[in-house]
Amino acid sequence: MVMTTNTSMNTSTDMVTGAGLNASTNAPASTAPQPRRVDFAKAARPVFRALIGLDAAAREGLDPALVELIQIRASHLNHCAYCLHMHTNDARKAGESEDRLHMVPVWREARHFFTPREQAALALTEAVTLVADRGVPDDVYAEAAAHFDDTELAHVLSVILTINTWNRIALATGKVAGTDGR
Repeated sequence: MVMTTNTSMNTSTDMVTGAGLNASTNAPASTAPQPRRVDFAKAARPVFRALIGLDAAAREGLDPALVELIQIRASHLNHCAYCLHMHTNDARKAGESEDRLHMVPVWREARHFFTPREQAALALTEAVTLVADRGVPDDVYAEAAAHFDDTELAHVLSVILTINTWNRIALATGKVAGTDGR
């Protein structure tokens, strides 16, 4: 994931709702200029490079389609429009179907679109992404462990951890969907 400089004046609320509305009040978002956000890639170059390295290492040995599904689901849960735009476009370029992309947020109700292995990864993605809600339940972890060997499972977890980090960076620095050049 390569992040570009954000020169937009959009608020993080605009990024989450995508409609120019304040997420908590549903009222029009403020049009007052917002302070410029840090360009993380430039200001923390060694950290940024380390994250790129972690991202690349996390993907090793995993099906690229599975990686994109994980990244899309976590980005939905975190309301990260920047990463969601990026990873849905990457998935399309890799041959992912529109039907499956549309079903990711509701995968539990559309299980027939996903393999049992993908379902296990999506459930684990939800549990880890929303870890503060109830931890990672034993049954969710056991189901993932039944579909992935230890090395694969460690990589799946690494992809989940990495996309959650990227989501938080994008949201904290005010990245705008569609500005990544994809």
